Amino acid sequence: MSEEQKKDDQSPVANAPKPGVLSLSIKEKGALYAAYMPFLKGGGLFIPTNRTYKLGDEVFMLLSLLDDPGKLKVVGHVAWITPVTQGGRPQGIGVQFSEKDGGVEARNKIEGLLGGAAKSARTTPTHTM
Repeated sequence: MSEEQKKDDQSPVANAPKPGVLSLSIKEKGALYAAYMPFLKGGGLFIPTNRTYKLGDEVFMLLSLLDDPGKLKVVGHVAWITPVTQGGRPQGIGVQFSEKDGGVEARNKIEGLLGGAAKSARTTPTHTM
C-alpha cells in the first residue's frame, strides 16, 4: 500500500461515523406530549428505534407533527438511551435539539402545539419519565 493510500485510509472523514437520519411522524397530541422532553436544554424528543446509538451521537431528524403537512428538519444529539428491557417503556433514544439547525424552530412548534401542557407538572407518564 502506498503512503498516499495509507493517508487516505486514516483521514478523519473516512473513519468518522455516519450520522443517523430518523424520520418521525407524530399524529396525536398525546403522543407528542409523551415524546417531548422539555427538561433538556433547548428541548428534545424521544424517538422509538432499535438502532444502536451512543450518548452524544449526532442525529438528523425529519419531523411531521400532528396535521402540519410540512416536515421539520432538525439536528440534535443523543442525550438519553432507553435499552431493550426497561420496565415496559419502548426502546429508543432521546434527542436534544441543537440550538441551531432547526432546533429552536422545532421546540417552538412543539411547545405551541402542546400549549401549557409542555411545561406543566407531568402527571401523565411519558416515554422517559
